[in-house]
Amino acid sequence: MKVKVTLTKSPIGYSKAQHKVLQALGLGKVGSSAIHEDTPGILGMVHKCMHLVTVTQAQ
Repeated sequence: MKVKVTLTKSPIGYSKAQHKVLQALGLGKVGSSAIHEDTPGILGMVHKCMHLVTVTQAQ
């Protein structure tokens, strides 16, 4: 299964670790999206910055 991760809030003012997680997910600007496999590593990264992103199921 795949998930679509969309950056919905700016990471300005949050920790550098969260900036790096978003960069690793392939999210740069607000509104950008990336599709990833539903693996424990990806879900852990999403959980770390859940307040900045929205997650939907991708086809």
